[in-house]
Amino acid sequence: MSHNEGWHWTYQLIEGTLKGMTATQIHTATQIPLDTRLGPLVAGVRIAVQRHADWATTAQLVADQLRRHLPTTDVLTPEQRLGAADDYCAHTLYVEPDGSLSIVALVWRPGQFTRIHDHITWCVLGVIQGVEYEERFDADLTLVGRYENQVGHVSGFAPPGDIHRVRNRGDTTAISIHVYGTDVSRVGSSARRYYD
Repeated sequence: MSHNEGWHWTYQLIEGTLKGMTATQIHTATQIPLDTRLGPLVAGVRIAVQRHADWATTAQLVADQLRRHLPTTDVLTPEQRLGAADDYCAHTLYVEPDGSLSIVALVWRPGQFTRIHDHITWCVLGVIQGVEYEERFDADLTLVGRYENQVGHVSGFAPPGDIHRVRNRGDTTAISIHVYGTDVSRVGSSARRYYD
């Protein structure tokens, strides 16, 4: 099933420094000035978050901003776009000073995947290179859907009911931009629990 438009609630994981994690690394980039590549996105997301709506509404408002301001792969250096050989990696591009939002790029080489997990907050993502394949599960870990998120696809989620696994089944590197409702550089991961 492919979701290229409309609302499809989905999300991504940043694995990092918490105990029991995989080898995935969180790379913190120098914060990009707001008047450059991410400036319009940060400004739009900031307005959406400052509405202090419930998580589901916030995710929808943030997704609208990401659709309008989805960056290209040039927000990453050529080296960052390569990813890592041992596991997918995350590059923190921006963190709001008050910790209310983070913008992260996830880079997936062919064959890389997440464990089945849920999340600590709302999240919105947009694919900027390749295809990310997602499997969604219910609370009993029964598979309820499979999705191919292609370049330009933007979607979001808000707990509860946010259990999934993401993988790159393609033969090229996939990259996506994620906006989280927390400071991922402080908490280390958007994942709340792992199920496998």
